[in-house]
Amino acid sequence: MQLQGKKIILCVTGSIAAYKAAYLLRGLLKQGAEVQVVMTACAKEFISPLTLSALSGRAVLSEFFSRNDGLWNSHVDLGLWADLLIVAPATASTMGKMANGICDNLLVTTYLSAKCPVMIAPAMDLDMFQHPSNKRNLELLKSYGNIIIEPAIGDLASGLSGKGRMEEPDVIVNMVVDFFAEKKNC
Repeated sequence: MQLQGKKIILCVTGSIAAYKAAYLLRGLLKQGAEVQVVMTACAKEFISPLTLSALSGRAVLSEFFSRNDGLWNSHVDLGLWADLLIVAPATASTMGKMANGICDNLLVTTYLSAKCPVMIAPAMDLDMFQHPSNKRNLELLKSYGNIIIEPAIGDLASGLSGKGRMEEPDVIVNMVVDFFAEKKNC
């Protein structure tokens, strides 16, 4: 329980790797973290909010407003609550929005409001990952102080093989544990 008392926002975007978010969430919870999931609309096409809600014990947030009762999901409150924000998987589209401040969804507005460190785990096909615009966005995100979790090399959903696979959830959990251990020792 090395993450006991830590509050983490897990942001899930629309990638085939979204299924890994369930394993990542479970790993963070097993380490004692309190996790709030925020999903993009496209992410819901790959994994059900119900799955992530059942695992986290919390409602999954995706929209600014609740449809039936008018409640507001405050990105500002979320950004102040968290000790860490993780975007996993992070699509090229979402990283482009994050890098350029395009606030058209709850995930990006929460990212821009976050007062905590941010980890980003890209997931995309190898040509997308290597595209100059994506590389520029990654460099911008790094220059803002974000921690980029390099994608793994291996088989991709396209049938190709190369760099672009989201890093495995257990590796990310270990990185989070190490991150907080290093902060404690400083």
